[in-house]
Amino acid sequence: MNRLLAALVLLAAALTAHAAAPSGGLSSVELRLSRAGYVDVARAVPDAFVDLMYARPDNFAGRVLYDSLRHAYLHPRAAEALQRARRELRRRAPGLRLMVKDAARPVSVQRAMFAAVRGTPKARYVANPARGGGVHNFGLAVDVTLCDSLGRELPMGTPVDHLGPEAHITAEAELLRRGAISRAELANRRLLRAVMTAAGFRTIRREWWHFELERRERAARLYPLIDF
Repeated sequence: MNRLLAALVLLAAALTAHAAAPSGGLSSVELRLSRAGYVDVARAVPDAFVDLMYARPDNFAGRVLYDSLRHAYLHPRAAEALQRARRELRRRAPGLRLMVKDAARPVSVQRAMFAAVRGTPKARYVANPARGGGVHNFGLAVDVTLCDSLGRELPMGTPVDHLGPEAHITAEAELLRRGAISRAELANRRLLRAVMTAAGFRTIRREWWHFELERRERAARLYPLIDF
């Protein structure tokens, strides 16, 4: 009940902020997310850094995919969970911050992402929008890493968005044995997982940076798809 109340408070705050703030600073996509009740991460977790990797060309697709998205948005329940993760990180490592790399993702962007890898070995890493997309498309997943108070990312063994076995959390013991990641990088990954799972997020096998509040099947049953 307390978590539901907190999520409702966040939703009310988001709608109030949207009503009070001028729309000139938001793109049409951001306005639609805001009007639908999704929460700006910068409002939910003010000391988090936001660096959307698909708003730049240095991502797996090699081009800008977010040409009208500069703010990170989450469903109110996911935003409230990210607040809990921030509190847990402050308890465990007071000098560190969360850095959000991706959050809610409209289906139109998912189509562009899948088109960039269609027919390649990387296609298995990207949810097919023709099959309903992924948890990002419901605003319930966040791609996140750790950084210091100046926004410098901690080493994790691979960059966020690395599509390959070096990013698999189930392979970390072998990666450490082979020297593909260091003990410090493994410790950083484990710290990130600890704070995110303590907040209610779940991991996935192939991406150390990806955390989701619901599995896709449940998200599709209970939450609206961001279908624009």
